[in-house]
Amino acid sequence: MSDEISITRQSVVNPKPAAPTFPTEIVDLPSRGHFYPPNSKLSTGQLEVKLMTAKEEDILTSPNLLKKGLAVEKLIESLVVDKDIDLDQILVGDKNALIFAIRRLAYGDTYGPVEITCPKCSAANKQNVDLSEINYKEIDFDAYPKGVNEFEYTLPTSKLTIKFKLLTAADEKMIERDIEGFAKLKKESSSEITTRLKHMITAINGDTDKVKIKSFIDNNMLAKDSSAFRQHAKVFSPDVDSRFNFCCTECSNQERVAVPMTVQFFWPNS
Repeated sequence: MSDEISITRQSVVNPKPAAPTFPTEIVDLPSRGHFYPPNSKLSTGQLEVKLMTAKEEDILTSPNLLKKGLAVEKLIESLVVDKDIDLDQILVGDKNALIFAIRRLAYGDTYGPVEITCPKCSAANKQNVDLSEINYKEIDFDAYPKGVNEFEYTLPTSKLTIKFKLLTAADEKMIERDIEGFAKLKKESSSEITTRLKHMITAINGDTDKVKIKSFIDNNMLAKDSSAFRQHAKVFSPDVDSRFNFCCTECSNQERVAVPMTVQFFWPNS
């Protein structure tokens, strides 16, 4: 009897299908990561984002997300490559820069035509905006310690010393909720300025009690001090300088005006 010839086959494990890969780009943030704690991934000053696909366009056209005002937020979450990054902690100015970058990568640099009202003669102008000309605000980062989001300012009239922070995306969400809640109680009034101040100011003359801070802002903060503080905070708040060179077709007035954020910004075919 002849020996049996055994036939053996190498065990084959079905490989997992490769995850689809998409082109990505690195977006430099206007803060350069300067005001984030060292252990934050945002402290690198950069975010890697993938280019938009049809999936993200579904997000932008979701009636439910649009109704809730969450479409752009969900879009950013979908496009940022590193899912371990807590996007609630991103500074508002950095988030604005991310929105501009995502729009440019998805639909190009031409935005428009959009209607722009001339600041001088009030004529309506239809113009295209070249988003590649939009720059970041210039900040003297050497004047502020790295990794610290806390600043000090002496109010010019009352001479009180306050400490404050730059707002994050999480702060913006709370501010919007607070403003909406106030509007339901007092429809004839606005709480935009005081609500923002309450979320920015963290101490008054060393006192960090939130109840006292809110009471001071509501009842004792002078308009001169409020205005001066808000102007001061703008100086070193990293953000997009969203102005562009505008020339009126009616009166030839030339000046830099803010890019109008219309529905065409993310929905250019609307």
